[in-house]
Amino acid sequence: MLPTPKSGILDIDLYVPGKSKVPAGVKLHKLSSNESPLGTSPAAIEAAASATNGMELYPDGSATVLREAIAETHGLNPDNLICGNGSDEILSLLANTYLGAGDEAIFTEHGFLVYRIATLAAGGVPVVVEEDNCRTSVDNILEAVTDKTKLVYIANPNNPTGTYLPIDEMRRLHAGLPEHIVLVIDAAYAEYVRRNDYEAGLELVSGNQNVIMTRTFSKIYGLAALRIGWAYGPTHIIEALNRIRGPFNMNAAAIAAGSAAMRDRAFLDAAIAHNDTWLAKVTEELEALGLEVTPSVGNFVLIHFPDDPENNAEAADRYLTDRGYVLRRVTGYGFPNALRMSIGSEEANLGALETLKEFLA
Repeated sequence: MLPTPKSGILDIDLYVPGKSKVPAGVKLHKLSSNESPLGTSPAAIEAAASATNGMELYPDGSATVLREAIAETHGLNPDNLICGNGSDEILSLLANTYLGAGDEAIFTEHGFLVYRIATLAAGGVPVVVEEDNCRTSVDNILEAVTDKTKLVYIANPNNPTGTYLPIDEMRRLHAGLPEHIVLVIDAAYAEYVRRNDYEAGLELVSGNQNVIMTRTFSKIYGLAALRIGWAYGPTHIIEALNRIRGPFNMNAAAIAAGSAAMRDRAFLDAAIAHNDTWLAKVTEELEALGLEVTPSVGNFVLIHFPDDPENNAEAADRYLTDRGYVLRRVTGYGFPNALRMSIGSEEANLGALETLKEFLA
C-alpha cells in the first residue's frame, strides 16, 4: 500500500502559471504574468550581484536589512514585519498557523488560487463566496462567517479582475468579523492604485490585533525571479509565523536586492507613471474594439470576449500566441471566456492591440 497524503492534499489542483512559449521563430511578448515591463532597478541588480560574494555562508535568517528598508520606507516598526519566499509563502504560513482540521477560510470566487491551495494543505475547509459584478462583496463574506471561520483572505486589488475595495468597505468588513478571525489583506498590487479612497492595509493593521497585510516585490519592483514577499502585522501574529517559517527562508541575493529596490524611489515612480499611461490607453483601445473590460486599478486588464466560437477567448488566445503575444487564460479563476492582459512595454502593448484588432476584423 502506498503512503497516503493527509486529507485535502489530493483535492488541490496543480497551480498553472502563465505560459511563455510561442511558435519557433516568432518574437515573444509575454503579457501573461503581470511582470515589470521596465525590468529591474539597476541598484537592485548591483546589490544582488554583490551578494554573490560569500555564497558559502548562510544568509541572515531574519532578513534584517530588508525589514529595515521596508520599515524606513513605510514608517513601520521592523519588529512587526516578516519576509518570505514570495508573499505566497506568507499566505501559506498563515494557513498553517491558524487553520486546523475542519477550520474554515473564506475567500471570493475570483480570488488568488493560492488561498485555496494553502487552506487545503493546512487541513482547512475553503469557503468560496460570490462576488458582485467582479467586485468583492463585504455582505457575502460576512454572511459566510461561522464559528469555524479562522481566516478571511482578501486580495485588494484583486487579481485577475483588477477591482478593489475602498477603505470604508474594508473597515466595514473588519468591523463585522469576530475578533478571533484573522483578516488577511493581500495587497500585491497596491503600488499601482491611484484612487483617493484606497488604503493598502497599513491603517487597519496598525489599529487592530487581527489584521495582517501581505505585499510583494514580484510586480512593480521587477524582482519576480528572486521571490520576495513581506507582511506587516501585530506582534503576536508575526511571532507565531516566525515560529514555523524556515530559518533561512530568504536567500542573500533576494535580501540585498529587495533592500536596494525598496529605496530606489526613482525606479518606482517610473514604473507607476508607465502603468498610469498604458493602463488607460490599453483599456480605451480594447473598448474601442467592442470588447468589455473590467475596470482595473492594477497592472493588467481582464478582457471579456463574445460568446462566439470564432471570436471567443480561446480563439483569441490561439491567434495572439501564434503571433507572439502571450496573454493569460483565466478559466481556473472562473472566467472561461476572458483573457487577462498585463501592461507591458510600448511595443508589446501596441502590438497586442493591433493583433486583436486583426483577429476581430
